[in-house]
Amino acid sequence: MEQQINELFNWLDETSTIIEQEENTPYIEALIASSNLLFEQQVPEDLEPTYQKQLTDKVNQIQFNQYDREARRKAMQLAILKGMKGATQQHHYITPDTIGVFVGYLINKFLEGEQSYRLFDPACGSSNLLLTILNQQEHLTVDTYGSEVDPTLIRLAFNNTNLQERQIEYFHQDSLKPILLEPVDVVASDLPVGYYPDDQTASSYELKAEEGHSFAHHLFIEQSVKYIKEGGYLFFVVPSFLFESEQKEQLQAFLKDQVHIVGVLELPKTMFKDEKFSRSILVLQKKGEGTRDPKKVMLAQLPSFKDVHATNNVIKQIDQWFKNDR
Repeated sequence: MEQQINELFNWLDETSTIIEQEENTPYIEALIASSNLLFEQQVPEDLEPTYQKQLTDKVNQIQFNQYDREARRKAMQLAILKGMKGATQQHHYITPDTIGVFVGYLINKFLEGEQSYRLFDPACGSSNLLLTILNQQEHLTVDTYGSEVDPTLIRLAFNNTNLQERQIEYFHQDSLKPILLEPVDVVASDLPVGYYPDDQTASSYELKAEEGHSFAHHLFIEQSVKYIKEGGYLFFVVPSFLFESEQKEQLQAFLKDQVHIVGVLELPKTMFKDEKFSRSILVLQKKGEGTRDPKKVMLAQLPSFKDVHATNNVIKQIDQWFKNDR
């Protein structure tokens, strides 16, 4: 797998660099073009001859379907990270694999016995989280949806999905405005953190700020609850200070009214350069007929995922929670 990832990343990187230099375009834009070349396996005919030959030679070197899906996803992830290097909010763009794998594990546990479900990420970015989840659920039929306002990220998500040979329906829009989407069974999202600048749109939300801009991550939670079925589960990667902000009472009242708080799993501190950026996984269930609060909320401080023994111990604790406290 490691060799496949390296080979594919090197191809994407070299081809993107050629495009970047020839077309005088940012690396991330060149990556969109190179990943599309990889999928289409066809070079445009109206290019300068030397440039066209360079790209044709690159295309002839490789077939993306010779590589495992996970190798394709990880190679794209590395190339996107290179393109995003130096971005002021880099931690918003790609959800680390370890988090995606853990969210996928939790979804499998909560949906055990299901044959199919509908999945939505209202802040999908380049779609790494969705694709990480899907690659763990080959035995299930998952109708998948993603929404993203950033035009560069939605194009990366589209190309990422093509290279994975997946079907995901995307909405290129502000996810806090109405979405043409039927209610889903599961929401999974690494929520953008900060203030939402559109006060007019925010004014229709229960979780709007009384003064000034509202918290985007609060509004995303409310919007997600709106688009999920009764009894459906929501898995959010949230800032660990979520329940310590100045609007915490408003958020807590909304959650108490609309959902059951099922779990709060604090991610390893070692994942974050600064403790103020630390994150947790918040698990909610939308209230509905037959739903109830768990006997005990699933609480855990996750160890470094590199510590296999400690991670296995936490997995055993979670398994016990499903047996005894759900």
